[in-house]
Amino acid sequence: MTDISKENNIERPPVVAVMGHVDHGKSKLLDYIRKTNIVDKEAGGITQSTSAYEVVHNGKKITFLDTPGHAAFTTMRERGAQIADIAILVVSAEEGVKTQTLEALQSITENKTPFIVAINKIDKPSANVESTKQSLAENGVFVEGYGGNVPFALISAKEGTGVDALLDLLLLVSEMEELRGETLAPAEGFVLESHLDPKVGTTATFIIKNGTLHDSDFVVVGNEVTKIKRLADFLDKQVKELTLCAPARLSGFTKLPQVGFSFKAFANKKDAECLAECYKEENCACAIEEKGEKAEVTIPLVIKADVSGTLEALEKELGKLSVPKVALNIINRGVGTITENDVKLIQAFPGAKVIGFRVKTEKSALTQAEKFSITIQTSDIIYKLSEWLEEEMKKVVPKQKVEEVLGKAKILKVFSKDKDKQIIGGQVVSGLISIGKEVKILRRDAEIGRGKIISLQMQKIKATEIAEGNQFGTEIDAKIEIAPSDYIEAFETVIK
Repeated sequence: MTDISKENNIERPPVVAVMGHVDHGKSKLLDYIRKTNIVDKEAGGITQSTSAYEVVHNGKKITFLDTPGHAAFTTMRERGAQIADIAILVVSAEEGVKTQTLEALQSITENKTPFIVAINKIDKPSANVESTKQSLAENGVFVEGYGGNVPFALISAKEGTGVDALLDLLLLVSEMEELRGETLAPAEGFVLESHLDPKVGTTATFIIKNGTLHDSDFVVVGNEVTKIKRLADFLDKQVKELTLCAPARLSGFTKLPQVGFSFKAFANKKDAECLAECYKEENCACAIEEKGEKAEVTIPLVIKADVSGTLEALEKELGKLSVPKVALNIINRGVGTITENDVKLIQAFPGAKVIGFRVKTEKSALTQAEKFSITIQTSDIIYKLSEWLEEEMKKVVPKQKVEEVLGKAKILKVFSKDKDKQIIGGQVVSGLISIGKEVKILRRDAEIGRGKIISLQMQKIKATEIAEGNQFGTEIDAKIEIAPSDYIEAFETVIK
């Protein structure tokens, strides 16, 4: 009897993550490869959601994951490294290794992902390939011919120089990894992205690591079972089936599939439900607590984003905010347009805010927000939202009274006392002693009472203030009897 599984175990396309520092040319590289123009459409020139693309080079398919390079998207980059078979680490020949280069490298290393270094921007006048290799070596990456065995390619993503050689190298590494898959097996893989599509509802992008996905299948993500309503390829063309390593766009979910989770497909619902029942869903905290001391003020927050991956990245970025005595409390989070319901959800909370990343706001939501003095802030650049919210947090930091010391004097002699009025002589040891200021009365460094300076004299001449080093006479209004060798400390109360 023929073993269909063994006969069907074939070479499969590699899934490749393109990683590196912001503005080092990752999107330009993919742009050149797939002959489209994604870069110009991106706010701030930053790729802000993860996408997947399928290309053909020398008759062989390659699936590319475009992972963001901005610092806010560390989690998404880590997920890219977990899903990918091979990574391309893009490093600018002008700048060398930068912060997000190291973060990407850490993800690659932790996941033991084979990788290729693409030294980009070699067309620039300030490009220095040898300096870039040295920068890599200083951070533990030794490329071929420079003391190590990490393959590399010199490229210009803008001009296309060296890109074919990079793809050749990619296919060579893929061949060495001996990537295999079974087309006849039920599909399984990972959820790469999920979002709300106004036309077809909740949609997710899957990467099929093994098997074939059919438009009639049931898919299981966590404890959720979904019957596929629509199956499309990465170009959003509706298809009947997709197989090994293809990006697949699915619709039909009742709620957003958890990005980064694995999925498995079944031909019948009963088998799918059996697997879902075995899964125990984990709960996540709904509040971003303040760092350090306990918060005295909490800002209620609803956050919305275009897709679940960027929602996660936004929440992680907000988690970095640290303003003393102020905390963020996420009342609700979600994907899609900011609606009237989002505003109604927090209209009873004083100081509540709604922030949206790459989403629109319904007119009814704006009306409701104005009615209840709720601020809605949206942006297409994640760190602008973060900066705005940090400023809002600073505005509500509780004001506190602070006593600022103005001057200190030692009491040398007590001349007279009449009820609470005391005439004394002293010498200023630091700062200024001024008329009308409150003073603390100190004995052996401990405060024993308080008073107020009524008048001042220096050499029998009336004065408004006495500077350090000078002796003086003064009348102080204080209930505590002042004695020689005590100190008085002048202060004023300010609100900070």
